[in-house]
Amino acid sequence: MKSVLTSKGQITLPKSIRDRLGLKAGDVLDFDEDLPYLKAVPRFDVDRMRSVIGRGRADAGESSESIIESMRGRVELP
Repeated sequence: MKSVLTSKGQITLPKSIRDRLGLKAGDVLDFDEDLPYLKAVPRFDVDRMRSVIGRGRADAGESSESIIESMRGRVELP
């Protein structure tokens, strides 16, 4: 697989790579400048991670079965 560097220093990531990494327009990549080869990884979004911290705490101590039952209702088996 190849990509051509433009005169502005831009490349297009092949669609198969974007799909595999779950990349979409506006995502930020980090490049490791200390390596003798090109390595880019998606940047970890700290704000997004912090927005979901503690979401399950209200259910602490409750079993997974009771949580599922409260979400979908009691299942009667034959």
